Amino acid sequence: MSQIQNQSNNSPHILVLGMGGTIAGLASNPDKDPLQYAAGQVEIRSLLDHIEFAIPEGVCLVSKQLANINSCNMTETLLALLGNAVREALENTMVRGVVVTHGTDTIEETGLFLQLICGKFAQNLGKRVVLTGAMLPANAPNADGPANLVDAIQWAASPLDNSPGGVYAVMAGKVCMAMDLAKRHTTALNAPIQNSPASPVRLINPSWLSGVKAAQAIWVEDLPIPDGDTWPWVEILTSHAGARPESIDLLLESKIQGLVLAGTGMGNLHEQWLKPLSNATKQGIAMVRASRSGAGQVLPNIPEWDFEGCFAAGKFSPPKARIALQLALNAKKQAKSAGKSLTWQDFFARIAVLPEIG
Repeated sequence: MSQIQNQSNNSPHILVLGMGGTIAGLASNPDKDPLQYAAGQVEIRSLLDHIEFAIPEGVCLVSKQLANINSCNMTETLLALLGNAVREALENTMVRGVVVTHGTDTIEETGLFLQLICGKFAQNLGKRVVLTGAMLPANAPNADGPANLVDAIQWAASPLDNSPGGVYAVMAGKVCMAMDLAKRHTTALNAPIQNSPASPVRLINPSWLSGVKAAQAIWVEDLPIPDGDTWPWVEILTSHAGARPESIDLLLESKIQGLVLAGTGMGNLHEQWLKPLSNATKQGIAMVRASRSGAGQVLPNIPEWDFEGCFAAGKFSPPKARIALQLALNAKKQAKSAGKSLTWQDFFARIAVLPEIG
């Protein structure tokens, strides 16, 4: 028989961490308009109580509420809190796996963050960290959250012969690597996963599995988590018709440390930006060129020669590239403190080579 507890115990269990989001949301008039709701209203223990009948036999659950927010308000402090909680859970021999309930607005950023700070650790330990969420609030008719949560728990607890340990996401009956999440639709129930290389949870696709193993083989070293108040300041700038150089000039007067440039097409940048961006690199501002297109890769030196030190984002969206750049800048700082002469580009290059799963 399954068990649900608020406090950790000394028997093997799945730890469920609540971060809020739509899965924990409530609509004021769910039958009439379920999309008018407030996210982050229901505690994780209550969500688990409602699915207790569907939890696999013999699976013990322990819940912990870390936050209960609309994920559009995610902060770096909360990312660090979550990252440290997941690492601590993985170190606990009584924890079989970890499930994180999260809002879908920024779930792709959190997915990449968790991969980069504990993906190798989870893989080496043979444990799964599983992100899940919902597109409809908890009290909506046919809410998708309960089924997603059950699937995530089952995936966290399932034998490793289905797939190795690592950081995953489960929604709408499918599983993908968490770093492949990409919310590209505002309302579809599979929005965060619909354009991601995924596999049915209960019938694993062999080609997807081989892609997972290839990506995990390349990721060989987790990156440190920045302290709550020491995250590098990195902003995203979107190139567009009528882009003004003053936008960059104003940022260069601040203490900004990095820029992610969401260019058009293959990462094209407005010509009005070229001079101030060149000045930015001279000031030591880290720079990554991405695309606002929403899909496809940004390759180096296409369509134009990258500024010295500027890196192409590869397959990463601007929000993911921002997380990767922040962690690369922090890793450079940590390496310098340890007497190692590594650049942020050294660390970003390790991230950017992660293959795209077909």
